Amino acid sequence: MARIHSTRLSRLLTGWASEGTGPLPRRLADALRELAERGDVAGGTLLPSQRELASVLGVSRSTVTAAYGLLESEGRLESVRGSGSRLRASGAPDGYVTEGRLVSFDARVRTGGGADPVDLSSGALPGLGTVAEAVAALSGEGLGALLTEDGYHPYGLPALREGIAAYYRAAGVPTEAEQILVTAGSQQAVWLVAQALVEPGDTVVVEDPTYRGALEALRARGARLVPVGGDGPGGEGPAALRRLAGHARPRLVYLQPTVHNPTGHTLDEAARREWRRVLMDLELFTVEDTSCAELFLGAAGSAGAAAVGGAFPGGERAGAPRVADQAGEPLAEAAPVPLAAGLPMGSTVTVGTLSKLFWGGLRVGWIRSSPQVVTRLAQIKTSVDLSCSMLDQLVAVRLLDRLPEARARRRAVLRERRDAAEALLRARAPHWEWTRPEGGSALWVRVPGTDTEALAQLARRHGVSVVPGPAFSPVDGFRDRLRLPYARGTDALAAALPVLLECAERAGG
Repeated sequence: MARIHSTRLSRLLTGWASEGTGPLPRRLADALRELAERGDVAGGTLLPSQRELASVLGVSRSTVTAAYGLLESEGRLESVRGSGSRLRASGAPDGYVTEGRLVSFDARVRTGGGADPVDLSSGALPGLGTVAEAVAALSGEGLGALLTEDGYHPYGLPALREGIAAYYRAAGVPTEAEQILVTAGSQQAVWLVAQALVEPGDTVVVEDPTYRGALEALRARGARLVPVGGDGPGGEGPAALRRLAGHARPRLVYLQPTVHNPTGHTLDEAARREWRRVLMDLELFTVEDTSCAELFLGAAGSAGAAAVGGAFPGGERAGAPRVADQAGEPLAEAAPVPLAAGLPMGSTVTVGTLSKLFWGGLRVGWIRSSPQVVTRLAQIKTSVDLSCSMLDQLVAVRLLDRLPEARARRRAVLRERRDAAEALLRARAPHWEWTRPEGGSALWVRVPGTDTEALAQLARRHGVSVVPGPAFSPVDGFRDRLRLPYARGTDALAAALPVLLECAERAGG
């Protein structure tokens, strides 16, 4: 009989207390009933104990007891002697359901009072003006040749495939166009990899924490997720992988070596060499997700150092390549060479995207691998998506030529806003801890002595949306962590901090 963990149920119940009418027990009962009716929680699932659910939702046990009682009186819940409370079948198809990540992008979500919430649930960036300029540069002549065709390029527009291959060659990774599959963003790329390379029950090694979109794609495929490492910039991942491989051979290893999501850390060259050595020795298939690599900001202090009440400042990464403009002036330090540079092409997939750097609305990502793997992935892709948008791809071709400029513009803004966010936290939450990220759009913050699942539930009821640490963990770990975005400036963070501090105190202990 399946059982749902309290942290996962908490994420499915996003917004329950601020929506609907009536007292809290009625709202909670309504939300649980809706999960059953939609099939988001499979029929027969055992719910958490009343005490456990009350703790993670930040409500009294009597609220959960009353909600369970209401559902039981409706025949929606039944007690199982010695086991707990079982949610009755809804008649909807059973299966894995994502954990409310779409809420991060739904600006129409309102609090019970009708005021706009303070949304810290997404680290997505606003678009660069470069995108508008590239769109404006499209001409009828450029489109004319494409309009004589049917518009379907399952592997991607040839000019874009070649442009992405050239991007890798410039980064020190020999690549040909036939090794590139264009996708609708990096999320589709990760989903395709899961569909093509993972069978239900396969062991997949992931970092802990890691990108929650990858966790969803792998869980939906039925993978057995095994964590390695921690949330430091180096971690014990390679050694842990060696120990694990001595007992069970993983199907693949999913890594984010450059600008890790959610921590923002980037592996130094020594750590990359160790990962390459282990992956080569064990002959493991590797998925390298570099979706956030173009948001690399440079080295940020000593590796693994935790900052109490602030982050350690640091200089640029020694030896990292730099990009110059036509006048020879440095524009931006490029990200480190991808891990794929030292791994076998036939057992390595690299995921990338332009959406993080330029604009989320530009749905252009890609997969780099061997031609054989690319063909296999393309065959799956055509069953759900015959071809990515030709217009997006034409724009992407032009944007590839402006990467150095875009890096410099993003870097200047993100560094300034990262510094401002750190200063704000040092001033108002001096007991919170984090390590300065080498890139990305958010801080990965430790809130000592606080259950952030409960904190997030309490904060939502006060109009603040924030993502707790367990959402990024394959084992619901990091119960004392929050991801706090800074990419859009500190106004939202400043408005949210009084609520978060109060909720942290209530959720403590």
